[in-house]
Amino acid sequence: MRRDVGGWMVRWHAEMAARAVAQGDWPNRTVAELAQERATTQPARVLIVDGELALTCGALYERAQRLAGFFLAQGLCAGAVVSFQLPNWWEASVINLAAAMIGVVVNPIVPINRDAEVTHMLNESATRLLFIPSVFRRFDYAAMLRRIAPALKSAPRIVLVRGTSPPFEEFETMLRVAAPLPAPLAVDPNAVKLLMYTSGTTGRPKGVLHTHNTIHADAAKMTSAMALGDADITFCPSPLTHVSGYLWVLNMPWYGNIPAVTVDTWDPEQAFDRLAQHRCTFMVGATPFLQDLVATARRRAQTLPDLRYYLCGGAAVPPSLIYEAAEVFPRCIPWRTFGATEAPTLTAPPASRHDLRYAAETDGRLYRAEAKVVGIATGEPVASGGEGEILVREASMAIGYARLEDNEGSYDHEGYFRMGDLVRIVDGDHILCTGRKKDLIIRAGENISPKEIEDVLYRSPKILEAAVVAMPSRRTGEAICAFIVPRAGESLDLAEVAALIGGAGLARQKTPEHLQLMPALPKNPAGKVRKDQLREMARGYASP
Repeated sequence: MRRDVGGWMVRWHAEMAARAVAQGDWPNRTVAELAQERATTQPARVLIVDGELALTCGALYERAQRLAGFFLAQGLCAGAVVSFQLPNWWEASVINLAAAMIGVVVNPIVPINRDAEVTHMLNESATRLLFIPSVFRRFDYAAMLRRIAPALKSAPRIVLVRGTSPPFEEFETMLRVAAPLPAPLAVDPNAVKLLMYTSGTTGRPKGVLHTHNTIHADAAKMTSAMALGDADITFCPSPLTHVSGYLWVLNMPWYGNIPAVTVDTWDPEQAFDRLAQHRCTFMVGATPFLQDLVATARRRAQTLPDLRYYLCGGAAVPPSLIYEAAEVFPRCIPWRTFGATEAPTLTAPPASRHDLRYAAETDGRLYRAEAKVVGIATGEPVASGGEGEILVREASMAIGYARLEDNEGSYDHEGYFRMGDLVRIVDGDHILCTGRKKDLIIRAGENISPKEIEDVLYRSPKILEAAVVAMPSRRTGEAICAFIVPRAGESLDLAEVAALIGGAGLARQKTPEHLQLMPALPKNPAGKVRKDQLREMARGYASP
């Protein structure tokens, strides 16, 4: 561990850092330096499209200069934290860029979070400034901040974006009166740049720390993996307060000169129109987004001829969905990715549509990353092709957690990060995720992977979504509970589920003992199923 220039305690591996620089993964430049360059050489280039509003390099940079000047006037310095709980609005890009200009850390908070989560994050991060909407999707954020004010250890200064609610300040007014910063300050690219809290689907959210360099390393990897260039345009409806949205909307435009089109509210028809209108070549989004796009394309009998890649992740991705998307979008390679907030994108897509099997039936080819697979009980390397927990080490890996105790047990002695995922390495270098270590069902002493069962359930034309969790059992310790969202007009019972499992050739003990039909599965903002909530529900169905 070492302390960075802003006072944060971080994990540091000098040999890995030197290798990342030598291989070009770490450019040793901040996003503010890259933005200054682009704003100077191509000020009129549109870089962010927020709904109907298109913003140029010059316009974004000039606003960021003003906000950075305001930050300095408030006494903010390297290592201080500025939080924003915003939808996919252009203002987040300005906040992120202004923070980078003076070495301030940004803490994006997902808009769906409420009083308890926001209080925890603001207190743990010691946030100095918080940017929020006044109201968004009928939720009053200003009222929430008034409610939680007594629970905050040190109340941050509140700035409202696109709204008015006295006595809070307004973003636009702030920009008008602030004296602009002439040029970015000298900022260490190995200092903490991003504090992002994990989704919290299994417990207390943990604050993940990234530097300017580790963020850029993911951009370097992805531009190479998909041969992206300044002729490409990204469509990203994923929340920019989540790691994928942050990387593709707030960082990649400046790093790769790749414009980003985004929306603050998901609507399949509108999204399809945006993709077509802007001739987007790349899209990143969770499984429900791709399901909706495929359905929209079929309903309209239209394709998206400019779309080259769809990076799908965050939630379980049925192989059938990838094959269907490839059929509907004939020039596109839709592919399942693998990663986490701590290690964002670990895999690459297949080289061509001829290899769609890898896009649909694996989670991608391990790319510019080291990995090892170890036994769940032993911690020893498993035999080739065997199942175990995956540990990774790569240039875009986070440099630890904000709370020091969260680092304990998260890394091994060689600096590999424990992903918590169970995988098999197939065909040499492709990852096949078989489930989460924490999601394992231990039934009568046997480890059962829920994902294996879920993959079978998704083959049924009657099933839209499926999730399998452990349910307490006096006889076997844990039993299997299946939550299923049927397609419109469909229904099914436990006998049909058992037939699906048996028909797929799975062992009989992998048959769910309880079936619960649902109108929808609970999810976090990234589209991941909240299995913690499902497990709690399953406990209520268990026999006393």
